[in-house]
Amino acid sequence: MKVKTLLIGALLASTTIVPAFAQADTDITVVLSEELDLVEPCMATRSNIGRVVMQNISETLTELDVRGDAGLMPRLAESWEDLGEGTWQFKLRKGVTFSDGSTFDAADVKHSFDRVFSDQITCESARYFADTELGFEIVDDHTLNVTANPPQPILPLLMSLVTIVPSETPMEFVRDPIGTGPYVMSEWTAGQQIVLDRRDDYWGEQPEVTKATYVFRSEPAVRAGMVAAGEADIAPQITAEAADNKDLDFAYPNSETVYLRIDNQDAPTDDIRVRKALNAAIDREAFIGTVLPEGTELAVAMVPPTTLGWNPNLTPPAYDPDQAKAWLEEAKADGVDTSLPIEIIARTENFPNVTEVAEAITQMLVDVGFNATVRMVEVAEHEQFYSKPYPESEGTRLIMAQHDNSRGDPVFSMFFKYASEGTQSGVADPKLDEMIAAASAATGDERAALWSEVFKYVHDDIVADVLLFHMVGLSRVSERLDFTPTIATNAQLQLSEIGFK
Repeated sequence: MKVKTLLIGALLASTTIVPAFAQADTDITVVLSEELDLVEPCMATRSNIGRVVMQNISETLTELDVRGDAGLMPRLAESWEDLGEGTWQFKLRKGVTFSDGSTFDAADVKHSFDRVFSDQITCESARYFADTELGFEIVDDHTLNVTANPPQPILPLLMSLVTIVPSETPMEFVRDPIGTGPYVMSEWTAGQQIVLDRRDDYWGEQPEVTKATYVFRSEPAVRAGMVAAGEADIAPQITAEAADNKDLDFAYPNSETVYLRIDNQDAPTDDIRVRKALNAAIDREAFIGTVLPEGTELAVAMVPPTTLGWNPNLTPPAYDPDQAKAWLEEAKADGVDTSLPIEIIARTENFPNVTEVAEAITQMLVDVGFNATVRMVEVAEHEQFYSKPYPESEGTRLIMAQHDNSRGDPVFSMFFKYASEGTQSGVADPKLDEMIAAASAATGDERAALWSEVFKYVHDDIVADVLLFHMVGLSRVSERLDFTPTIATNAQLQLSEIGFK
């Protein structure tokens, strides 16, 4: 099957005319591919929310440098020290206020983490802490001891995931986020735009961007055209087809991995031969240079190759439809009902050409004998299938998703994606649970070696999911801006990093 032939009609760009946006020289317009369903700070690790909220409205204690080699940098915490036995002491920045005028202190940090882990609210950032329990001791207004059980050797890095909110913030999702960041949300008109205005009382250096207006357009060609026409300044996500201006378009290494999550407890995917058949049925190479840009890499792990413990000996499953059919026949002969329905659930606008990718993969599964269909859903509905508890179904569902890990350590991915108690896991394997726990607690060379073994076990022995692609990002940036996209651009877009020529 030729993906390009099947999908060429779907790739024709819309020529919808969009209005121009009046703006000052230091105001910018950002055109995004999908609307935000939430502006909740504890959900800012989800890419569509993080692009607006993370480090713009709400800040974290630490921040990983993705533009240089500074490593882990201070943000709301000025310094940190390992006190031993799982306890780290954080010295907090003084003179910081929230956008409502209240003063930032240690009580706000404790409340922010209590809120993230509360059973009254389901926060995305909680998933990255695996089975680690945190205890907080307020030493004084600007000193906080945090104890991790079991001890967490990279706890300061984990602090880069949780945005800090005032201690008065309720244990429910908020619509008007209050943060310590350089911007305040001044408008949110659902379905139309979000506006951030620069704060005059920000504790740090004043960014050059005074105002950012976020608008939403689903067509990549429209997003690219808006920047070219001066109606927008940045389109963080465009397709290879729309990237036709070498002066405006940037390709950047993306930390996102696209995959299909398999529920290993559902029939028929509880049989490893069925999971192998799913992998063998997909011609991954056919997508690259057609609906996905050149430079896209075939995935062998949930994390990009720059991650600690990367296992170079793993290879992508070979495209072999005959072998896929043989595995299905073998499973069927042993009593597995391979006719059960398999529904692919994919998120509209999750990444450029996601619909075309999902439809082509579905057809490839049908071609080898799977009873496969596809359903495209919006982000809020996708979350119902993506995180536990999963809805019941006849047969099973494959959840197409894109996972970001730009922080360089597998701990940000492996527990909640693969451990038995992981909130987005389709696996329940006691041996794997032990392997993940051991790797999470290790340091240095041992940590890298143990994670490498985890990657191999997930890929070769369990065949836990259908790993597809390590993505390449394409952005269009106005000539008037001094900004170059990075590996973090898909998950967050810090306005403070944008200058003007």
